[in-house]
Amino acid sequence: MLPDKDGSGGCGGGQATSGEDPSVNLFREYLRLRTVHPEPDYDAALRFLDRIAEELGLPMKKIEVCPGRVVSIMTWQGTNPALKSILLNSHTDVVPVYQEHWKYDAFAAVKDAEGNIFARGTQDMKCVTIQYIQAIRRLKAEGRKCMRTIHLMFVPDEEVGGHKGMETFVKLPEFQKLNIGFALDEGLANPGEAFTVFYGERNPWWITVHCPGSPGHGSRFVENTAAEKLRSIINSFLDFREKEKHRLNTSECFTLGDVTTVNMTMVKGGVAYNVIPAEMDVSFDLRIPPTVNLQVCFEEQIKKWCKEAGEGITYEFAQKHMNQNLTSTDDSDPWWKTFSTTCKAMNMTLEKEIFPAATDSRFIRAVGLPAIGFSPMNRTPILLHDHNEYLNEQVFLKGIQVYENLVPALANVPALPCDT
Repeated sequence: MLPDKDGSGGCGGGQATSGEDPSVNLFREYLRLRTVHPEPDYDAALRFLDRIAEELGLPMKKIEVCPGRVVSIMTWQGTNPALKSILLNSHTDVVPVYQEHWKYDAFAAVKDAEGNIFARGTQDMKCVTIQYIQAIRRLKAEGRKCMRTIHLMFVPDEEVGGHKGMETFVKLPEFQKLNIGFALDEGLANPGEAFTVFYGERNPWWITVHCPGSPGHGSRFVENTAAEKLRSIINSFLDFREKEKHRLNTSECFTLGDVTTVNMTMVKGGVAYNVIPAEMDVSFDLRIPPTVNLQVCFEEQIKKWCKEAGEGITYEFAQKHMNQNLTSTDDSDPWWKTFSTTCKAMNMTLEKEIFPAATDSRFIRAVGLPAIGFSPMNRTPILLHDHNEYLNEQVFLKGIQVYENLVPALANVPALPCDT
């Protein structure tokens, strides 16, 4: 059995010892909620958030976007609610764990002697949720006021593509009523001193290619088999993968978000060792940068690979995102200027990138709103979705201070042309 107690010098796995920062205590409490797929305990998260809303004295609105999936919104009204609002977005769900690969129980929120807190969701993204909450708590306790209304939004099912969370919600009238002008969402940790900021995302395409062929007995050289076509398809996709990998490795200015990743994820077909199958399928996970012409160039390339592989080959998408909107990072943009200058005043170095995977920001940008992906985690290895995900408590606490400066700066941006 894995240990569920803190390492030497830490505090108890189930209870915070005297002297632990209340924000760290709250963070660990939230991490212990098993909002993990495939059956996330969203009811526990809603009860937790209800309690927080009551503590902060903020109204909480809940919108059920489909059965059992609720978007919750806490609202801190500004002194000029007619202005566009600020959205602080986070998701409540986390991905599954392979517990046998963890040094502690993944939902015990154990803190070791170095102050590293181990739990699923420490980086993705329960840390940001609590940092938002604690920053608002401190600002309200100081008696601060902001011109623009601030919404803290908590969405379900981000980790399964967002189809029951943000993707559905942005299409509802309730989203329009929030009158959003600028949004903050999750980012990634950075092992170095800098903080990574994401202004766009690659488009995820999940594609399955169907390769029909001539069946027959396994003892014969049957022509035009599904396997031969499958091999050609696999070679085409993976050859392209190698080219993109080479581009990334040979360019000093490229990051992962600047190239297309291709990964073969599933292969299906066949019924017996001695029967040549009539069809074989192969699936790929593609992540395509916003600089690529998706329809004219990329899908045409896929059609060409299918034609070259043989007759009758078809494909279908399980997911095909086409939005390529980017958030401005030009100094002439008032939102970006406020964000970047506030970070600079805190001696923070920012590195701008395209997010390599996918977050709820893509749905926000798709409706024409600016969104920045940002998790204030530097000096931290990137461990989202990985074994032994952790965040150091000092990095976590520093992040609250960052939001304590960022949120009011953004919420006090003077009236803009978009506000009228």
